[in-house]
Amino acid sequence: MREYSEDILNLLDRFLPAGAGYNHDRIDNNADSHLKAVLIGVSKTLPVVQGKLKLGTWQSIFLAELDVPGHRAVNLTILKIE
Repeated sequence: MREYSEDILNLLDRFLPAGAGYNHDRIDNNADSHLKAVLIGVSKTLPVVQGKLKLGTWQSIFLAELDVPGHRAVNLTILKIE
């Protein structure tokens, strides 16, 4: 799992390298982090069936810190659809 998440982060770094002259860097010098978040999104919807997370054989969940390390909150909302 770790290798997979590292591959994704390395790919994002190749597509959107830090310090590449983005206009946003004039504001707070972290444009690459914000652009990476735009590509991967900031929320996900995941199916739960009979109380269990329903993922494919090779699917998993990982959280990626794209900016400076800090305290983050994970918000979970559960909707029951009948």
